[in-house]
Parts: sequence; structure tokens; C-alpha cells
Amino acid sequence: MKKFLSVLLVLVMTLSIVACGSKSTGTDAPAKVEKKVIKVSTKFVDDEQTAISLKKVVEAVNKRSNGSLELQLFTGGILPIGKDGMEQVVQGSDWILVDGVNFLGDYVPDYNAVTGPFLYQTFDEYFAMMKTPLVQNLNKQAEEKGIKVISLDWVFGFRSMMTKKPIKSPADMKGLNIRVPTSQLYTYTIEAMGGNPIAMPYPDTYAALQQGVIDGVEGSIMTYYGTKQYENVKEYSITNHLLGVSAVVISPKVWDKLSKEQQTILTEEFQKGMEDNLAETIKLEKDYETKLKELGVNFNTVDADAFLKAAAPVYTKFDKWTPGIYDEIVKELDKIKKK
Repeated sequence: MKKFLSVLLVLVMTLSIVACGSKSTGTDAPAKVEKKVIKVSTKFVDDEQTAISLKKVVEAVNKRSNGSLELQLFTGGILPIGKDGMEQVVQGSDWILVDGVNFLGDYVPDYNAVTGPFLYQTFDEYFAMMKTPLVQNLNKQAEEKGIKVISLDWVFGFRSMMTKKPIKSPADMKGLNIRVPTSQLYTYTIEAMGGNPIAMPYPDTYAALQQGVIDGVEGSIMTYYGTKQYENVKEYSITNHLLGVSAVVISPKVWDKLSKEQQTILTEEFQKGMEDNLAETIKLEKDYETKLKELGVNFNTVDADAFLKAAAPVYTKFDKWTPGIYDEIVKELDKIKKK
């Protein structure tokens, strides 16, 4: 009995010591989660659908990551975009750039080939091409150059001509100064179509049109309405010469430092954002056409065959493209169309 009481006493004392040791001193604080702040830079202004969808992505990522990620969205070219924005990515900045796929072409030239003039007739054809081994190989090459591709699928419509006079054929483009992004692909395309390409940041185009520095801009109906260019030019000629699409890219150095959970969150939320952007774009294209007509904009059909033939030489101008890349693209497109 005495032995039993001794054991019991030792047990009670042990439990008391453990309990005392576990008491909070009142100064304990929960472990802080180290927050990763990443800036998201885009040329799109707040009223444009891409910017609206990006805002949803940023909010969803910040909420879902429980404080471990903080995306900060900067629209309208407030922070570097285009070439300068891509340099930020390559240099390893805490940066996500949402801008034209053509800027990837400065590092992996064949990106310009798969987004060349008059290749696609539907969004689905383009999406299917982005899933091919051909394009997946380009993504691997980009990563070796310091660019991790999160998405190539943020479409904002086929690009056409917003000008002061109607365009029906390449002859109508002669002598017109047309704004283009700082991209050889766009420069060569507008030259081939008959115009005089003027490279400048898109945010500068509104004033440039008013001042007569340029005669027109090429872009999607979403951009036309979203940036209120209808206040400057009233002719929209449907050339559909290039597909307006943005890539979402980040530095591999930044990406590799994220946890698997953080990488999954970014991948999934940018995919959801792409789907939201696509659905709204398809819907809004119809709505904006109606609104633009009410605002006095004229929609003009063009001689599509004449423009197609005029643009053909573009595919011969890029010495840095992989030899035969255009033929490979056409073969892949034929497979896609058959499916």
C-alpha cells in the first residue's frame, strides 16, 4: 500500500510540474508567417476587362494564402511594362508581368512566330496551339533565360484598326502613322499591311491621337472601348490581323523560393482569372460593339484576302526564328482544325 501511495505521489508531482511548465507567461505570440510581397504590373487600365479580372486574382491569392503572399496590382503602366517590365522579371525582381506574348519574343524569338499575323480564326485554335509540345518547348527555353511562364492565355480579342478614316484594303493604309508596341512583329506586320508603324507606350496614344502625332492605333474592341479611343477616332476596320493576348510571367528565382502551396495558389488563381477574363471578353465584345455604334463609331469590313497576302512576307523577316518554324506551326494548326 505504501509503495502504491509513493508511486501515486510521484505521478501527481510530475503532472504538476508539467502543468506549471506549460502555463502561458502572457508574452507568448503566435509564430508570424513570413509574407512574400510581389508586384503585378500591367498596361491595362482599370476599366479594361483584363485589369478587372486581374484584380479578382490578386484578391483571391491574398485571401487564400492566409497572409503568406501579398500581390500588389499596378495598372495602366504605372510601373514598368513591355521590355522594361520583362527586364525586371529576368533580373529576378519580386515581380509578375502581365503583357503581350510578343515581349517573350525578345528572349525566345519563336514566340513571335506562334503569335504571327493571320494565324488564328478563333480563340480555341490559339489555346490548343499553346498546349502543343512546340509551345511547351518554348516555355522551357524561356525559363532558361530567366522567365517562368505562368500563362499564355489571357486573350483580349483580335486586333483591328482604329483610325481617323475607314480602311478597306492595304492601299488605304498608305501614309498612315499607326501606333504599335515596341515589337518587331508588330512593326513588320503594320509595314506589310501598308502603314507606317510608330512605336510608343499605349498610355501615350490618347494624347498622340489628339495631337495628330499618329493617325490610328491597332487593338481589340475591348481596348477601343476600355481606353475611350472612340473619343478620338470613329473608324474601326476589322482586319483581325493579330490576336490580342497577354502572358503572365515571373522570375524562376522568385518562383523557386515559393512553397509548393504558394505555387499552386498562383497557378490556380491565374487560371481562374484567365477563364473569367475570357468569358467576360466574349460577352463584352458584343456589348461594346453595340455601345460603340451608339457613340458614332463605324465598323468597316475589309478585303481579308488582300491583307493576308500582304502580310505573308512577315514570316520571312526573322533571321532568329528556327528554320521551318512556320511550316511546323501550320502543321500543328491543321491537326487542331481537324479535331
